Amino acid sequence: MMGANDFRQIIPQPKKGLYTAEHVSFGIPVPKTSRVEQFAPDQWEEFIEEWASSLKSIYYKVERFAGSGDMGLDVVGFISDNTFKGGWDNYQCKHYNQPLKPSDFWIEIGKIVYYAFKGEFSPPRTYFLVASKGIGTKLGKCLANPETLKDECKNNWAIYCETKISTNVNIKLENDLLNYFEQFDFSIFSSKSLVELIEGHAQTPFHTVRFGGGLPLRPKPDEPPDKIEQKESRYVAQLYEAYSENAGKKIDNVTALEKKPELKKDFLRQRERFYHAESLRNFARDRVPTGTFEDLQDDIYQGVIDVCESNHDDGLARLRATITQSAQLPVTSNPLSAVTKTIDKQGICHQLANDDRLIWVPGNADEKEN
Repeated sequence: MMGANDFRQIIPQPKKGLYTAEHVSFGIPVPKTSRVEQFAPDQWEEFIEEWASSLKSIYYKVERFAGSGDMGLDVVGFISDNTFKGGWDNYQCKHYNQPLKPSDFWIEIGKIVYYAFKGEFSPPRTYFLVASKGIGTKLGKCLANPETLKDECKNNWAIYCETKISTNVNIKLENDLLNYFEQFDFSIFSSKSLVELIEGHAQTPFHTVRFGGGLPLRPKPDEPPDKIEQKESRYVAQLYEAYSENAGKKIDNVTALEKKPELKKDFLRQRERFYHAESLRNFARDRVPTGTFEDLQDDIYQGVIDVCESNHDDGLARLRATITQSAQLPVTSNPLSAVTKTIDKQGICHQLANDDRLIWVPGNADEKEN
């Protein structure tokens, strides 16, 4: 008969020092490679679409082929604007329930060899296999030895290629096609590991949203240049209008502000806010999906528009009330919330003013439209 101490010997005991508060809240993190291996087919396709965008930095153009009649092409990176004639790499993406075997690959080799022989395209510079479960040992050994790969493919052509490359005709490995096959460079065939795939995906704006882990630190924003840039023209013009209404005289350049030190300080502060918001826009472009920053702008707009359109003594009062309101807005629902500072939200008001979505002196805006 077992006592209490016997049960304690059977039940695994927690290991000291290995767990954190995050483990209690969210469980032990799942490695990214394991997560990718568990993707459903539609998730795998979405992941590949996202990953392919990382290739745009090394190719002139990246294109994904899908559907029947793809001729063995999947994700293609073109080296120049001459597309297939200018050199290209093929990334063949497979979603199988197990590591790829040689028998999974013969048909793909057959398609590339046959359609290159037919003149549909030149042979690729490199052909990478990319599989959700990776490459099996036997196929890996074949890829490491081009002559073995060629011999094995030749021996298996009748079974895996002859009647499967095309539904309309049997493609026998003989005569001119056989000669072409024998001269074909089988060293172009290689593979990409899941680790390499994830490293490439990490360079895209989709990575953090798909895998979590938080956003990296933002780089320090640029200091506003001494000279007003073209991208600032409209919001700066709106600032001058607000200052003019407050001062009771026209202010339409930086020199005019020298006689109003308090307004000059305010002007410098507003430009700093604008450039902080611009740095967040640039950061978002590389780190989160398209539209994320625009959603943040819309959140700020909806949070301040009622204040902006209320009655105020002058344009400067309207500006300051709107800026103050923006600083108080929570933006926790946006993926950028963890890296968005108060000064960014204030600067977004000037981006909105740049687009005339916020107007500091409404009467001037009406005159501008007329």
